[in-house]
Amino acid sequence: MSQSYQGGQGKVQVNSKERAAFLHMKILRKYIKGDTFCRFLAVVPSLTDSSESVSGQRPNTSVEQGSGLLSTLVGEKSVTQRWERGEISNFQYLMHLNTLAGRSYNDLMQYPVFPWVLADYDSEELDLTNPKTFRNLAKPMGAQTEDRLAQYKKRYKDWEDPNGETPAYHYGTHYSSAMIVASYLVRMEPFTQIFLRLQGGHFDLADRMFHSVREAWYSASKHNMADVKELIPEFFYLPEFLLNSNNFDLGCKQNGTKLGDVILPPWAKGDPREFIRVHREALECDFVSAHLHEWIDLIFGYKQQGPAAVEAVNVFHHLFYEGQVDIYNINDPLKETATIGFINNFGQIPKQLFKKPHPPKRVRSRLNGEAAGTSVPPGSTSDKIFFHHLDNLRPSLAPVKELKEPVGQIVCTDKGILAVEQNKVLIPPTWNKTFAWGYADLSCRLGTYESDKAVIVYECLSEWGQILCAICPNPKLVITGGTSTAVCVWEMGISKEKAKALTLKQALLGHTDTVTCLTASLAYHIIVSGSRDRTCIIWDLNKLSFLTQLRGHRAPVSALCINELTGDIVSCAGTYIHVWSINGSPTASVNTFTGRSQQIMCCFVSEMNEWDTQNVIVTGHSDGVVRFWRMEFLQVPETPAPEPAEVLEMQEDCQEAQIGQEAHEEDSSDSDADDPCIGQDAKLQESQSQPGSTSHRPRSASNRVAAAWSADSGSDDSRRWSDQLSLDEKDGFIFVNYSEGQAKIHPHAQVNHLHPSCAEARHYSKLKPGYRWERQLVFRSKLTMHTAFDRKDNAHPAEITALGISKDHSRILIGDGRGRVFSWSVSDQPGRSAADHWVKDEGGDSCSGCAVRFSLTERRHHCRNCGQLFCQKCSRFQSEIKRLKISSPVRVCQNCFYNLQHERGLEEGPRN
Repeated sequence: MSQSYQGGQGKVQVNSKERAAFLHMKILRKYIKGDTFCRFLAVVPSLTDSSESVSGQRPNTSVEQGSGLLSTLVGEKSVTQRWERGEISNFQYLMHLNTLAGRSYNDLMQYPVFPWVLADYDSEELDLTNPKTFRNLAKPMGAQTEDRLAQYKKRYKDWEDPNGETPAYHYGTHYSSAMIVASYLVRMEPFTQIFLRLQGGHFDLADRMFHSVREAWYSASKHNMADVKELIPEFFYLPEFLLNSNNFDLGCKQNGTKLGDVILPPWAKGDPREFIRVHREALECDFVSAHLHEWIDLIFGYKQQGPAAVEAVNVFHHLFYEGQVDIYNINDPLKETATIGFINNFGQIPKQLFKKPHPPKRVRSRLNGEAAGTSVPPGSTSDKIFFHHLDNLRPSLAPVKELKEPVGQIVCTDKGILAVEQNKVLIPPTWNKTFAWGYADLSCRLGTYESDKAVIVYECLSEWGQILCAICPNPKLVITGGTSTAVCVWEMGISKEKAKALTLKQALLGHTDTVTCLTASLAYHIIVSGSRDRTCIIWDLNKLSFLTQLRGHRAPVSALCINELTGDIVSCAGTYIHVWSINGSPTASVNTFTGRSQQIMCCFVSEMNEWDTQNVIVTGHSDGVVRFWRMEFLQVPETPAPEPAEVLEMQEDCQEAQIGQEAHEEDSSDSDADDPCIGQDAKLQESQSQPGSTSHRPRSASNRVAAAWSADSGSDDSRRWSDQLSLDEKDGFIFVNYSEGQAKIHPHAQVNHLHPSCAEARHYSKLKPGYRWERQLVFRSKLTMHTAFDRKDNAHPAEITALGISKDHSRILIGDGRGRVFSWSVSDQPGRSAADHWVKDEGGDSCSGCAVRFSLTERRHHCRNCGQLFCQKCSRFQSEIKRLKISSPVRVCQNCFYNLQHERGLEEGPRN
């Protein structure tokens, strides 16, 4: 039997082989003495497989670099050096140190230990640039306050043992024990039963149970002399342990408070997922990175024992330390039992890994010559991560790949970009073979990628009807779905005699209509299938069994993807995006309807750092547009505002109210009105309350009405308004046809002077009375190719059929229905060369303004703002374009010239 724990780094498998090996070693230690046992220990590392550990390192990787000549010549890097250079995260490094120190998920008595990193559990927002936000990592938990520090020092100084068996110590309790771990995880099985066994069959007194993060911090750092506990890894990746999902009766406190879910700090917005994200962000921030080595010295390093530990006020009871007591040489059975019980119940110090001070991490702030711990916004550095620069992406002038049919899959490898058609899928990990389907005889074929030549033809799949989708999660498995409504899992033969056959491992039955799309996650060992029956099903990839069903889609499911870091599942149906947790709980949804016919064809998620708020969900649409969405918290009212009050207040500013009504009539639709995620007046209240806005306009009811329209209509422009970012600052390199209606200019004119850096790094204000925080998908930006402009000479743009992201997230790859793959990356010259309408336009033969035909004497002129073609006469105007970050006057058309001047006047008006 195996247990698994899900986390930010994937899934940690604890199998029966490891458990059996551990028991065998205990037996050997009891009956084998001397050198023989040491020889057995020397063999153990070679028995382990070559897979990487949970920390992302090989099991035999050294913690410190070897000093030999060979290791120097080969360039071998230790895990510590990798952490110093920023190649692995703080979480990964701490997991690796715990593993090397003998701590693992297998043993609650030696569970991985992680530090408290924050000291602020009262603020509405965390300031990760303020040192006061953080715990003092150079001191143990008992020395966080001067009062407790003085008491512990007095205990150590005044200690006297008549028998001389117990040396002086500061702390008689430990920072990690089986009871501490079980108390943290008590709301989640199997830890509930473990806790009950440790407690004698019942829960502890409610006032002593873990029920508030804030109170747990103050207990461990300030109030309780018997509490110096640290944290466990789950605080940085597992939100489920904070919820009492099983409704256990944990009792009531003396003040009458009934225990349930763990009470979170205000900055968590009442959401365990947000608590985990912010907590992990704090662990990885520059301040913690610059001081984490000080905590490592206390737990794993030279301050763990000896004079350095005394000076650091870090001395524990001697039985907590490894090697202090030889259990096997204790002759008194009662004393032996008592000693073992003491160690098991009170915890053990990790194995000492470092004898010298641990080197600090080279954080970005120090490299830039700034003060240590200063956080550097991602967008302000020279990083090339595409979702940090959505307003500054440049397309390749020519396709990086061209296929004969619509693109179905894009894979980025170290050797280059690979792409195949919609009826094919690449087989990992070499990606040099393809699995193809969709032939008239219902057969499938295994072919080579380079030559596109069929190597093997499989005819055994025909009995399962027409195949519409397939995936290859690993080189041994092929998973297909189609008209039979079954999800078929096939095993490819490895041996020569079975190489030409596909063996059906399992037919997964659950859908009632055609299976339309599939995806799988190796990190979480799941398969997700989408169907025309408007549901998705999550299947266990290991057991090939049903797990749960995702309901609530309004159309057949057309696209799926899984975030390999968080386990979040994204499903797309019609114009809707739905986000689900790994356990199938709905997280957020949004309607992407823009007023014209468009469906979501494909989707993808960025997986750079799971704690980064700028991560995006990318969707490709049938109108040839790629759209970016982000998860954000908005304030929404607990109860909707009464209608009469809005109608009366709307008359205060008739002009703006009419603008909102006109735009609503122009862009709204029935599907938008039915959408609960979009049709909320809350976004207006959120936008009016942001501290990042510098608007001096009065917060009148007319503003609320205009913003209510913005939230209710499904248009992209309305999304930008609800986002608190102006069209100019967010829209980066898209076609905006202002001539369609002047009404669209006015709503964003109220906020178009919002500084982009303030808007991107904005923090949410304090929750207003009568409101609650709600996680929502918010539109951020969009990309269009030169064939996707909404203009007369391109009425039928190529639909987006496939998406891909490079491993370093510096490029996003877009495949369309014409078989072309374009690469978008961050431009070095914002605004000028990055605008996609600067691609050579061979389609237009006449001026968009006066219809004069272009010739040798009448040359083409592009408007630098909208991309339309004009003659010399119609494009004689010049203006700055802040949206494209063009600060010097450039050629624009007459219509854009007046629009830009009008926007500039609206921007300068409030300032004056």
